[in-house]
Amino acid sequence: MRPWLFTKLQLPAEEYALAKLRVLHIYRTYFPETQGGGQEAIRQLALATRDLGIENTIFTLARNPTPPEMVLPEGRLIRSRAWLEVASCDVGGRDSFLRCREAADQCDIIQIHFPWPFADLMLPFIRRRGQAVVVTYVSDIVRQKGLGHLYAPLRKKLLGHADSIVASSANYASSSDILKQYEDKLDVIPHCLEDAPTSDPELLRHWEARLGNRFLLFVGVLRYYKGLSILLEAARHTKADIVILGEGPEGSRLRRAVQRMGLKNIHFVGALPDADKNALFSLCRAVVLPSHLRSEAFGMTLLEGARASKPLICCEIATGTTAINLHLETGLVVPPSDPASLAQAINRLMTDDALSLKLGQGARARWQRYFTPVVVGQAYKNLYEKLIVANVKRAGILTQEARLRA
Repeated sequence: MRPWLFTKLQLPAEEYALAKLRVLHIYRTYFPETQGGGQEAIRQLALATRDLGIENTIFTLARNPTPPEMVLPEGRLIRSRAWLEVASCDVGGRDSFLRCREAADQCDIIQIHFPWPFADLMLPFIRRRGQAVVVTYVSDIVRQKGLGHLYAPLRKKLLGHADSIVASSANYASSSDILKQYEDKLDVIPHCLEDAPTSDPELLRHWEARLGNRFLLFVGVLRYYKGLSILLEAARHTKADIVILGEGPEGSRLRRAVQRMGLKNIHFVGALPDADKNALFSLCRAVVLPSHLRSEAFGMTLLEGARASKPLICCEIATGTTAINLHLETGLVVPPSDPASLAQAINRLMTDDALSLKLGQGARARWQRYFTPVVVGQAYKNLYEKLIVANVKRAGILTQEARLRA
């Protein structure tokens, strides 16, 4: 047992909760090797709790884990080599188990960002001190349903052992058949997003000269569930310029489709640095996220748009997208896979200045109330402390029972 941990275990449970907490986050990929909403959600959470005195370590796999350790603003990053990928599940070797266990030995909370089956396999090996386990339930397994059935026993074991399962929205908690089975240990805490820095005036001038200031903006990895084919169909029925920021597996196919359809109002700008992205959020008329499948469990892009006081457009897919975007309060919500309704929403925001202004202000107000690091960081700190106190009390009861038996 680590000396610092032994000292903490001698404290009364309430005092233990006030000591420095150490959290190990486990996720299959992370910056700087990969980019995405999942990685950004973890980064923002770690930054938010760091400011409340919590030390964060992030364990991940990487194709090129050099250097194997990095000190980032949000905490310590530990990387092991990813040897292969099966159905979006990165798999590591023996080194992964050893390095993750070493990190877990120094932490009070193990937080697995689900789904990553390889993390489920590691958990019994790395959890040597009975640390509290938090499962951040990012998404159901949507696309690989056959593999999902094979994975079900392992998932059941993980969720059964978790002390808390965190859903990012009440919408997702109530619409997931899996989460309904664990209501007794379910907590709802959304993702968060810190405020954006002031946009660089030179970048604003550059992008305004190129794109103007009345375009619709999509930001994200170009994946199958993002609904971009539906957005292209909707673009046939609007004169609005639509800017697509990001790259991904669907990029080449989408560009070919734009050429085939002869669309002049679609503009691909590729993946851009954060400074350029922030400039485009400042300039755009509205933000659109046409995701049509439940793989879009939250929608960090919508938070970025809300933070920038932009009206939002998304689809009703019973996930976090409509926890961020409330119809006629922060933006417009349309049925999924419905290009006509999507085009109608785009045209409405592009032509109604008063409505766009009102919805943009409502989006910013909602971000400030529910999705800032102050709000979300405190919610996670409260959860961690509750679990730590319960764990210490439980350990004390077990020790007392052992003494009585002796």
